[in-house]
Amino acid sequence: MNDSVLDLVSKFSDSGKPIASICHGQLILAAAGLVKNRSCTAYPPVKPALVAAGSHWVEPETMSACVVDGNIITGATYEGHPEFIRLFVRLLGGTISGSDKKILFLCGDFMEDYEVMVPFQSLLALECQVDAICPNKVSGDICPTAIHDFEGDQTYSEKPGHDFTLTASFEGLNPSTYEALVIPGGRAPEYLALDEKVLALVKHFMEAGKPVASICHGQQILSAAGVLKGRKCTAYPAVKLDVLLAGATWLEPDPIDRCFTDRNLVTGAAWPGHPEFISQLMSLLGIQVSF
Repeated sequence: MNDSVLDLVSKFSDSGKPIASICHGQLILAAAGLVKNRSCTAYPPVKPALVAAGSHWVEPETMSACVVDGNIITGATYEGHPEFIRLFVRLLGGTISGSDKKILFLCGDFMEDYEVMVPFQSLLALECQVDAICPNKVSGDICPTAIHDFEGDQTYSEKPGHDFTLTASFEGLNPSTYEALVIPGGRAPEYLALDEKVLALVKHFMEAGKPVASICHGQQILSAAGVLKGRKCTAYPAVKLDVLLAGATWLEPDPIDRCFTDRNLVTGAAWPGHPEFISQLMSLLGIQVSF
């Protein structure tokens, strides 16, 4: 009930500019008196407040549900980010082109939460077909994740992340049907780099010259696959030795959000670099968002 916040939101509404609100954010819209006679959704416990504020409640059939009414977009939870972002781009007058791409994510237990979820949902928002696989797991199985944060200590801290649901099965997968590979960091690359089937998969993409985007500790897998010789790349600094021993030229990630492209390979140091990481992968894939 901060008056300055309510005044700010009301000014956007009065000007007809797009407003996108998700989960509990709709409580602010209700407090500002902006949902009366509007269709909207939210995280279900927010329903009573929205109904009392005069909205037309739309029950979210799934937690990825989104609703558009005029200049207001509402979403139920973060699971709906792909549609939520896509709708926001459209309200801003944007168009997406070159998105008819099929992209594969190489996942594992305790991969970094942000490093899988943010690129995965971003590429879905860009209207790509995106699949996620993990050795010895099938479509619908779960990979637990870890959140690596930078809190002023000598290295990153580690906390439990969200569960991530796989969308395809590892065994029997035909990599030739995919146009790009994304490798998240975190703990998973430590053991994925020991799996010969994983290394063969990575070699397929690199030898075919298809776009490969790898971040943080993901470069441990690239190193183990022997595909970095003569390349220029970065990684989380603790992976520098792996990169150098693999015959690559090390590019210092200073600051930590720096990302680099060398031919078909995009590398990043950590999740703070996601804007650059995703943008550089988009360039390799020929995907554009125009306004």
